[in-house]
Amino acid sequence: MDLSFVTQISAPRSRDDLPAPEPGTAYLAGGTWLYSEPQPTITRLVDLATLDWPAITVHDDELELAATCTIENLCDAPLPAEWVAKSLFRPCAESLVASWKIWHTATVGGNLALALPAGAMITLCCALDAEALVWAPDGGERRVPVDRFVTGAGRTTLGAGELIRSIHLPAAALRGRTSLRKIAYSPLGRSGALLVGRVGSDGFTLTVTASTIRPFVLRFPAPPDPGLLSRSLSEQISVDDYLTDAHGAADWRRHVTGVLAEEIRRELE
Repeated sequence: MDLSFVTQISAPRSRDDLPAPEPGTAYLAGGTWLYSEPQPTITRLVDLATLDWPAITVHDDELELAATCTIENLCDAPLPAEWVAKSLFRPCAESLVASWKIWHTATVGGNLALALPAGAMITLCCALDAEALVWAPDGGERRVPVDRFVTGAGRTTLGAGELIRSIHLPAAALRGRTSLRKIAYSPLGRSGALLVGRVGSDGFTLTVTASTIRPFVLRFPAPPDPGLLSRSLSEQISVDDYLTDAHGAADWRRHVTGVLAEEIRRELE
């Protein structure tokens, strides 16, 4: 899709080169969504690829992903063997139902910023307690947990001129055992519900996405029994939090969320 309203493209080489925010500006990472439909309100693109951030950096205590890290980079990265939760990377990527061409271009940061309920990189990051490092236009920065970064369907905590610099996944979460469940109306359809469970040093966590308008992370000191899990889902996720669209009705999504959550609980118990 040609972006015929764009009149300026900025190619910064450092943070100091980033242009001042102004209406009509969009940050370009992979662009797989940006170029997929008309964008009549966008008149300037800021190409983040020219900043040349390292896609993946392994630290002793965390995995750092540049916002411009592609899905392909993520799935193919050689990581420490003890980070067994890396087994989630490919199943989450496959939940995007995208071709290898999309994997080669689409970015982790772009998926977070787009904030779609079925954003599988959002699921991955929430399940592994990731934080997003956000750059502010005044030179400041802040870290925000991804499960609080996404506030609704297509909504985030990003302010005017802010951008995601990187995503940080703690090593403690990466060492946890995980289980993923997905359901959709059709075998290759957009996720109607996408859930991930994790057991580790911090107990049991259940991440609920795709069926809800924003991600929810339920935390327990140990794997709960079926009754506690069911009650927690009802108490922490209201009926109004479930999504209705072409990919699933809210009542169906609420029901299958409970079914998939119990499957995960049994597997990780």
